[in-house]
Amino acid sequence: MKVLLDTNIIVDDALEREPFLEASEQVLVLIEQGQVEGYVSASTFGDLYYIIRKLRGREWTMNYLRQLVTFCQVVTVDRATITMALTANFRDFEDAIQYSCAVINQLDAIVTRNPQDFPVATPRILTPNELIQELSNSR
Repeated sequence: MKVLLDTNIIVDDALEREPFLEASEQVLVLIEQGQVEGYVSASTFGDLYYIIRKLRGREWTMNYLRQLVTFCQVVTVDRATITMALTANFRDFEDAIQYSCAVINQLDAIVTRNPQDFPVATPRILTPNELIQELSNSR
């Protein structure tokens, strides 16, 4: 399964935000172990740096992002992605970009803590716990 990680999943892990840490961390471990293919949009890296650096500092944040890119694929945000996002009917433009990245790259799902932000049927929208449950049921 190929999944796009929404920004909040990675931020929850990096900043150890409770009560979300355990599930977000487990999703990242599943990706590291190769049980799921993880993708992150290129634009998310800028957002991650900005958010995480405020609390963890530049050096810690850069090390975290270097580690993330070793086991997650990075999908580009290009003209086609932005054009699709501009025509998508989303309240939040960043979510529209995430959605467009997933569609253009034919990913199976978007993993997010906020499924209500993605008013679509495809790709599938899963919470971390739903992804974990689905993978454990398929074993």
